[in-house]
Amino acid sequence: MTQPPQPPNEPPKGGFGAPQDPPPGGFGAPTPPPPGGYGAPTPPPPPGTPPPAQPGYGYPQAPGQAPNQAPGKAGTPPPAAPGTPPPGQPGGYGYPGQQPQYGAYQQQPYGTPPPPPGGPGGPGGKQPNSQLMIIVAAVVAVALIVGGGIWFAKSSGDDGKKDESKSSGGATGGEKGGEGPAGTGGAEKVPSDTSAKIIYQAQGPKVGADKTLSVKGSWLTDEVYAKSGESKIVGYDVASGKPKWTLPLSGPTCAGSRQVSGDGLAAVVFEAAGKKDYNGCSEVAVFDLKSGEKLWQKNISDGSSKADFQEVVISQGTVAAGGGTDGGAAWDLKSGEKRWAPEPNDTCKDAGYAGGEQMVAVRECGSYSDPRVEVQLIDPASGTPKWTYKLPDGIDNAKVMSTKPVVFGVDSGGITASGVTDIFALDDGGKLRGKAVLEDGKYQLDCEVNLVQDCVGVAVGGNRVYVPTADHQGSSAAGTTNEVVAFDLDSGKQVGSKIDAGDRYKILPLRMDGSNLLAYKEPPYDKGGQVVTIDPKSGKQTVLLENPSEREIRDVETQYSLPDGAEMLYGNGRLFLADELMSKPSDLDTTNNLFVAFGTS
Repeated sequence: MTQPPQPPNEPPKGGFGAPQDPPPGGFGAPTPPPPGGYGAPTPPPPPGTPPPAQPGYGYPQAPGQAPNQAPGKAGTPPPAAPGTPPPGQPGGYGYPGQQPQYGAYQQQPYGTPPPPPGGPGGPGGKQPNSQLMIIVAAVVAVALIVGGGIWFAKSSGDDGKKDESKSSGGATGGEKGGEGPAGTGGAEKVPSDTSAKIIYQAQGPKVGADKTLSVKGSWLTDEVYAKSGESKIVGYDVASGKPKWTLPLSGPTCAGSRQVSGDGLAAVVFEAAGKKDYNGCSEVAVFDLKSGEKLWQKNISDGSSKADFQEVVISQGTVAAGGGTDGGAAWDLKSGEKRWAPEPNDTCKDAGYAGGEQMVAVRECGSYSDPRVEVQLIDPASGTPKWTYKLPDGIDNAKVMSTKPVVFGVDSGGITASGVTDIFALDDGGKLRGKAVLEDGKYQLDCEVNLVQDCVGVAVGGNRVYVPTADHQGSSAAGTTNEVVAFDLDSGKQVGSKIDAGDRYKILPLRMDGSNLLAYKEPPYDKGGQVVTIDPKSGKQTVLLENPSEREIRDVETQYSLPDGAEMLYGNGRLFLADELMSKPSDLDTTNNLFVAFGTS
């Protein structure tokens, strides 16, 4: 792409902000790509490879999990391909979500995929000693940012452009209402009767015993709930659950946009056609949620291979895809015209993007053992940075929780339960406003490895960021509970009272609804789950929906692994729970649901 104007005192950049004069190579790779094509990800393990066990929702991840990191970052292998069996034991409370794997840390340039898992520091192992100095330096560097007295000024972050994208139902990330005054409420109304029932559900595809199928992507509007299935997307009438349209795809889905444009357009990444277990997440398409019509389908190719993507976002008329090992690319939302793509002379790359009211890019430069990571607010039409915020040396990840205001988390240490130890808030000039420190093991938000905008259980609004605490023993010996706490974006300090889940319930932030916080309460063994709206000023909780307590219905509700192994959307009195990965159900699990919809009268 055309080299953008550079801010003062910044090093020269080639392509999308990359340094000049790199060695030749395809699509930003300083060295020729290895066999397998353009930035080919590590192939999935052979069928039948046993996944590591992982406890369900509410428990910290076990030691040995890799630190959550941005896509393609230093020290982290490419994301596992859809089709890789998900970690966790079969049956029970659904299968747990994906748990990252990581291999040996090697000194190699960007664009060269790291070695496959299984070497030193591989799955279940400890981080190599060679990384100790980087980890220590990162922790010290983060502390120095605050110690130096950089406690910034608040701003609106308004760039004057009309935003046409909105979050889909219950997508998290604070895409809307980030700076609204507390206590003014939102659009979700309290029904006269909050008692809910299953209004419809869909069976999942049949999957072989040694297979796992990716069905990532779900979208919700006032009229349609759309869900990815086996190489297709189906749109259902939200009231009746009857299929309205089916969009065939060439392969399984790899990612779906959290955002839906103002005129009902959404984006999806899926595999190319082929007979392999994994054929590359190269295809990006935009479709109309009203009709199921596919507007366009694109990929990025150098003539012999295609770029691989694991994430897609929408912002201000632009669709951007990233999350692979090849860098990022973008197209016009309606026409599909290419706006930018990896360039042959790029030595830095876009690890991924966050969309919504604004577009934020996470850029990576350097080697796997010596990463340099930047967070940029970019112009969605051109990719030109409006400002760049450089992270301290040694920090190799950034997970964007909100794009307006820009709020992101990093993992400054080795292995943490949530993947986030520090949350940064920036003003509209890219200067630090405040930083909240999350003590490891005390919080339960979940930020996926190798993705930029995939934090679950966190919401941003009213100058606050909301995160859930880890489970702990409550007043009853029969179960655990937790709370939601808020941190001020300017001071980084905890504000307000803790929001209690209630005895034996576990609470998870869904998203902001105006100034109110929407949250889901996972039920105990003898109750149904709830959706509540919370006034952040008073802390008052109001129930919007409460599911039945009958065991058969509760079993359907709790088959989905939360927070990181399922998709959850809420809107207009309806709660949708859906799987991201499908495998053969256990003998004890007879439901095999792709999704279930609960609704009030």
